[in-house]
Amino acid sequence: MYTKQEIILRSHREGKSLRTISRELQINRKTVRKYIQEFEDSLQSASSDESPPAFDSGYLSSPVQYHVGNRTRYRLTSEITAIIDELLETNDRKRESGMGKQCLKNRDILNILHDRGFTIGYTSVCSYIAEKTSKSFVKEAFIRQTYKPASMCEFDWGELKLEINGVVTRFYLAVFTSCFSNYRLAFLFNRQDSLSFVESHVHFFSHIQGVYHQMVYDNMRVAVSRFVGKREKEPTQALLQMRGHYLFTHRFCNIYRGNEKGHVERSVEYVRRRSFGEVYSFTSLEEAQEHLLSKLNGINKERQQLTGKSALELFEQEKAHLYRSPGKLAYYDAHQLRIDKYCTFSFGTNRYSVPDHLVGTLVDVNVYGNKLTVHHNNTLVATHERSFGRHEWIISIEHYLETFKRKPGAIGSSVALASRPYLEELYHEWYTHSPREFVDLLQYCLRHKVPQSSLENAVQQILLLSIQGPSTDQIMAVLGNKPMDNSAEFDDESSRQILKESQKLINTVNLLLN
Repeated sequence: MYTKQEIILRSHREGKSLRTISRELQINRKTVRKYIQEFEDSLQSASSDESPPAFDSGYLSSPVQYHVGNRTRYRLTSEITAIIDELLETNDRKRESGMGKQCLKNRDILNILHDRGFTIGYTSVCSYIAEKTSKSFVKEAFIRQTYKPASMCEFDWGELKLEINGVVTRFYLAVFTSCFSNYRLAFLFNRQDSLSFVESHVHFFSHIQGVYHQMVYDNMRVAVSRFVGKREKEPTQALLQMRGHYLFTHRFCNIYRGNEKGHVERSVEYVRRRSFGEVYSFTSLEEAQEHLLSKLNGINKERQQLTGKSALELFEQEKAHLYRSPGKLAYYDAHQLRIDKYCTFSFGTNRYSVPDHLVGTLVDVNVYGNKLTVHHNNTLVATHERSFGRHEWIISIEHYLETFKRKPGAIGSSVALASRPYLEELYHEWYTHSPREFVDLLQYCLRHKVPQSSLENAVQQILLLSIQGPSTDQIMAVLGNKPMDNSAEFDDESSRQILKESQKLINTVNLLLN
């Protein structure tokens, strides 16, 4: 606008030519001619027959307008638009399958394009998506807050769906967000119950190696037992136990005021999109949890716009102000259950196995968020992942080895063998006519704690050298004897004396040979 005014003033006030003005202002003569012509046209339209032409102040004070027309998009290539279309179609499929909260946003699509090596701007992506979706976006206003280090941490649940082994399953995301540093941590659970509520806090405080001064919750059922009057809320037994153990205070938001804990409300949606917006298919819940922690590690290292520092850098400053953690809180549901004739106990319509010598006895079952532990006479005898299906049998073949030794013919069609696909394949391929040797192999692997990967490698080595197939003796020879536990194998005085004398004899032979 200043340049336009200079051109008009030098032309009409000072009477300079186009060439002079172009030379003095270092502007192309076509541009100078265009502005002078526009000004003269505005004078003609504004003047009347009765009055002489006058300066048009409106034209001189208005900004320059450029007519860009339809420019060719050089960055937005057909390859990029194909990727964006594919991601938008993925969003549509997620909405149809009830996973609308995990849809990718424009910023997520831009990050995916950058990760794949494309160079394109955010506005180009937004413009193309707006043309495709024809949606108008309404921006929300937020009020900036200030917090002291370690003073407050917010917690909330988020729901999402993941594909585990080809089956779409609903999970719940327990998200923690520090109000000072915006440091985020999240865990996956099958249910949104008190056990998962407490277990998420135990994992969180163990990870950060400290405790925040105050925890903030909304009116979730796992935290609020009942309402007393219009405003007062009574905490649940689970929350009271955590308060008593970790010594933090808590605060509840007002009813229907989730925005009062704006950090975690935003974090649930943000973590869900960034972690599972593009990748949402896994082989197990453990793999999904590892993927989540990996994504969170990258998110916490990103530099934040409002502070100029990453959440991890601010959290390092915050660590010195955390309360000292007293250790992990042992919180579980305790049950005393009887073992049936199948060496299993029933919990939640599902059956879990225990060692076969416990048939008919009572065992103590401790139920955690995602696992169960079984004790007998204060001794841990079994650990299982908690199943959230219905009428399932969770069987460990190691629990039935003594019974199989007496009844080797029962192993071929047993549920215990079917629960281990590789062992089932190995049995039906090479051990159908010698089930006792197969039981001996399983006992050897259990006694020496041989992982399945080592067993597979040993079988492969034998198959490369022999066309007759592996035998138990050959597999044990390839695996080699593991160092024995003296306390387990030589627990009586006579055996220990034999071992001692044998070692002396071996040392004597070594001296003679040397």
